[in-house]
Amino acid sequence: MAATPAFPRGSGAPDVVVGPLDLAARVDEALAVQAVAFGLSQAEIDVRRHIVLRHLDDPRARALGATTPEGRLAGFVYGLPNDRAHWWSTVVEPYLRATGCEGWLDDSFVITELHVHPDFQQRGIGRSLITTVTDSVDQPRSILSAIDTESPARGLYRSLGYQDLARRGGFPGAPKPYAVMGAPLPLLRGR
Repeated sequence: MAATPAFPRGSGAPDVVVGPLDLAARVDEALAVQAVAFGLSQAEIDVRRHIVLRHLDDPRARALGATTPEGRLAGFVYGLPNDRAHWWSTVVEPYLRATGCEGWLDDSFVITELHVHPDFQQRGIGRSLITTVTDSVDQPRSILSAIDTESPARGLYRSLGYQDLARRGGFPGAPKPYAVMGAPLPLLRGR
């Protein structure tokens, strides 16, 4: 997968490039981006570090980074094909079953994490990361979970074709409810 600019040249945006990311090697830098973007504590970062590294043991996992010319990680995405035995899948399954959308758990690519540092948000980086990673998979659809509130992230997902499959879902230890969203692949490209 070749690196591609996240924005057209001359757009006034920095020359951030989206390309393959050795997430295992840069996990701490990626989690620092996630901590700032998502408001995580150090204890939450420590737990997530082990989760990310465990996910990366799966050879089907894919990770991309958005990198500045200086090598700073401005954002990242990673995911893998869904497996009903994975923790995330077991948590969301009852919510999806209740809405008749349980079938979305089969033959889908899960966007596990997508985060852009606040200094780089609203510049097309998240859009470039998620479309590039999903363009490289064999599954016919993608699913993800997002905090169940109207936010720029949910607006981005909707603009790409994601629709709510279940709402008001809960994750253990998460203070806010989540929505599970799904989209056919390839993702929409219009804004």
